[in-house]
Amino acid sequence: MRSVPVSIKQSPPSVAHLFFSRVEATPDRDAYRYPAPAVLGVEPCAEQWRTLTWEQTSRRVAAVAAGLMTLGIRAEDRVGIASETRMEWILADLGIMCAGAATTTVYPSTNAAETAYILADSGSRAVFAENVQQLTKIIATREQLPGLRHVVLFDAPDSLVSAAEGLNVLTLAELERHGAAHLERHPDAVDNAIAAISGRQLATLIYTSGTTGRPKGVFLTHEGLAHQGRAQAGSELIRSDDIQFLWLPLAHVFAKALISGQIHTGHVMAVDGRVDRIVHNLPVIRPTVMAAVPRIFEKVHNGIAAKARADGAAKHRVFRWAAGVAREYARTTEACRIATGRASAPLSLRLQHALADKLVYAKIRTAFGGRLRNAISASAPLAPELGYFFAGVGVRVLEGYGLTETSGGAVVNRAHDLRIGTVGVTLPDFEVRIDQDGEILLRGPGVMRGYHNLPGQSAEVLTEDGWLRTGDIGELDADGFLRITDRKKDLFKTSNGKYVAPSEVEGAFKAACPFVSNILVIGSNRNYCTALIALDEAAIMPWAAEHGLARATYAEVVTNEAVRQLIETYVQRVNAGLQRWQTIKKFTLLPRDLDVEHGELTPSLKIKRPVVERDYAELITAMYADTQEP
Repeated sequence: MRSVPVSIKQSPPSVAHLFFSRVEATPDRDAYRYPAPAVLGVEPCAEQWRTLTWEQTSRRVAAVAAGLMTLGIRAEDRVGIASETRMEWILADLGIMCAGAATTTVYPSTNAAETAYILADSGSRAVFAENVQQLTKIIATREQLPGLRHVVLFDAPDSLVSAAEGLNVLTLAELERHGAAHLERHPDAVDNAIAAISGRQLATLIYTSGTTGRPKGVFLTHEGLAHQGRAQAGSELIRSDDIQFLWLPLAHVFAKALISGQIHTGHVMAVDGRVDRIVHNLPVIRPTVMAAVPRIFEKVHNGIAAKARADGAAKHRVFRWAAGVAREYARTTEACRIATGRASAPLSLRLQHALADKLVYAKIRTAFGGRLRNAISASAPLAPELGYFFAGVGVRVLEGYGLTETSGGAVVNRAHDLRIGTVGVTLPDFEVRIDQDGEILLRGPGVMRGYHNLPGQSAEVLTEDGWLRTGDIGELDADGFLRITDRKKDLFKTSNGKYVAPSEVEGAFKAACPFVSNILVIGSNRNYCTALIALDEAAIMPWAAEHGLARATYAEVVTNEAVRQLIETYVQRVNAGLQRWQTIKKFTLLPRDLDVEHGELTPSLKIKRPVVERDYAELITAMYADTQEP
């Protein structure tokens, strides 16, 4: 097939145009690296990685697109993808869009009922399913999916599972063969489909994982997603010579937007969504860019602290000293850069930092692969103390901000002007303003057209002049840097009339306590604040073993009085820096960590506050049994 040339220096009309323009510009350059399917289950040391050039990728994408056409898929028809992040996800997504159709994203962890709701609500006519487990969900809810006709499996068994009547099941390889044959007969089929795509056309329906209620399908256009590429490159987040490690779920807009950026610049993307392989993959891939959610950076920090503790008292003291130096160095150089335009620190601090680098920081950078230029954090707030720690270590974490409703990032910190504690300044062509009640409003080419089949809810968040009401509270400084205060719906008032931003308190505690995994601050219409705290098993169990609890289970450890006293010291440390009405008066250690499987976390690891408060209502009530403030 012919390519569809469009200048990649300008905003293309669609992601499909952007993709084939990249192929035309650099056909022989490496595009993607991914673990070979034949060895997905072996040990990391034996893992093999394969490579696709842009030209090779385009041939497979065109075959997928043409294959979908043979199934009767046409412009703006919805096609689902229910899979972990992997190379086939990207091929399927690009193939869907190059056929003129639109992708419906489904997290692989989504249960059968909600999977059926998403596929039915979107009107999906076909779905790419990762394996038999995903197919089984579809078969189990077949009667709820009258419009679904085809399932394409990434990982197929030796013999295909007998599907429900009227459901055509085939493998990805079969679909590509059908597509290649179709292109032999109709070589212009995909070209013509791409040429017909307009910028305002539906590209993707992403269903918000939602911390409350049913997920909503967010209508994202081709121009909005394509703009993400130019915006990321224009903000110097990514360069053409980068190697980016992508493990984030592609069902989330954050990862989806990163693909647009990668296509725009043409850099290499190493793709492997297996979270348990992140640590093993980093020294193999040696990325220069990696995006993650704050929970990953918290786990890395806590893991480093736990290892230092396990190595003995002397090494733990060295780590704590080095961590303090890192934070002080980052704060000092940042303040100097803002004031004078040049990052500098006193000689004594520079000497301490240099020594700490040899003893501690260099090893941390090596664990990230040794050449990480930018780490990008989004989806939830990153505690400033963690931001200063990593900046001082030499792993620059650029916090950004965006929503599904903005096609990904809208605001982000720049490497040359990082301001920790903020989410940076707007990406090119985006605008931000703060409403009278403190709510953040955004406007730009990435803003959604609305929620699918929900005109009333769309009207609630989209103003007539194009602004999106984000539901977040924030403030802008004189230089245009945005700081997120809290979710508007999470902000609560105590019975004493004082407002509390729970994420501020939670972030401070996560930064102070190396044993915490999740924390939920409670206090709405109560006369004081309390907290539910879940500990990080990997961090607390070694401590417990050193303190006479080597044979105790996790559930036994969290009920131990010594552990409670340990956490109490961190609670008091955090309370010392808070206003009186923000302080945590009582806390309860949960018997297990919060997780996606129990519905307490979204797939992007955000806490579903109503679910947690409902499930642990008795524990919360017990903390308020005495109505007098402690």
